[in-house]
Amino acid sequence: MIAPGPAPPIETGVALQGYMAQSSVEPAFLRIGSRGSPLALFQTRAVRDQLAAAHGVDPTRITIDVIRTSGDMIQDRPLAEAGGKGLFTKEIEDALLAGKIDLAVHSSKDVPTFLPPGLMLSAYLPREDSRDVLISPKAKTLQDLPRGATVGTASPRREALVRRMRPDLKVINFRGNVETRLRKMSEGVADATILALAGLKRLNLTDAIATIMTPEEFLPAVGQGAIAMETRENDTRTNTLLSSIDHAPTAAALRCERAFLAVLDGSCRAPIAGHAIIGGETLSFRGMILKPDGSQCFETSRTGDWRDAAAIGTDAGQELKSRGGPDFFLS
Repeated sequence: MIAPGPAPPIETGVALQGYMAQSSVEPAFLRIGSRGSPLALFQTRAVRDQLAAAHGVDPTRITIDVIRTSGDMIQDRPLAEAGGKGLFTKEIEDALLAGKIDLAVHSSKDVPTFLPPGLMLSAYLPREDSRDVLISPKAKTLQDLPRGATVGTASPRREALVRRMRPDLKVINFRGNVETRLRKMSEGVADATILALAGLKRLNLTDAIATIMTPEEFLPAVGQGAIAMETRENDTRTNTLLSSIDHAPTAAALRCERAFLAVLDGSCRAPIAGHAIIGGETLSFRGMILKPDGSQCFETSRTGDWRDAAAIGTDAGQELKSRGGPDFFLS
């Protein structure tokens, strides 16, 4: 495997040169806040370009402010120990609440279950492939890895699924952006890692893939593969502008998945997976909770009208919360 080259340095908290040059005559049409990783910037530029095309404005009038988050700075331990996935959004949400930016662009799976008061998820781009992939120079599949091999991941969901499928494997903490984790693999830090296919496709790094895992064998994270836009609830102008690029099927799928998560996330530290698919007017959902060591798992599925997306997710979450019982959620 050939490791990708180092990403160019990015100065945080300022406009990104080459993408953000603001006209000296015209004010910014919109101001977007984003993390500074190559994947985050790819996703933010996709939002910028679609907004510019939809509203007939020069893309340079939509500025991108790069904001470094706590999640980017903490690299020495799992995020679950430091405060959870909200660490990838907090500083950006603070800028949004302060009126320094008009919208934030996030990987949907990084967005906390409960948003700060006054903020909302207002739009989504069409979802990319939500599956996970195995990256390994030693095996084509997880089942083919040698006994006792090391798998690197920072995701409690991925760790639990790996342990459930292969209890003999050793799982180690593996932090960093996509390029960093691929570099670690090339340096032999681990025998394998698991990444989201969507990010690899967006960064044109699919050559690194050993195998794509099906949702049936490796259920994706809530929101995986979707790009979300967060705004202030009372910002009518921005919310109206974003409505022109909102992808309704993705929005419905995420309403279902996030409703499922909302039932469980308040009291559950167990790994959670959930994935909804829209086909015509039908929504199909599958959800799962696991013990961190993979020793126990409960799952459920639902099919219904996509207009009932939130109710379907809530009902599925309530079922698993009841089936797991109070002891399950204390692990």
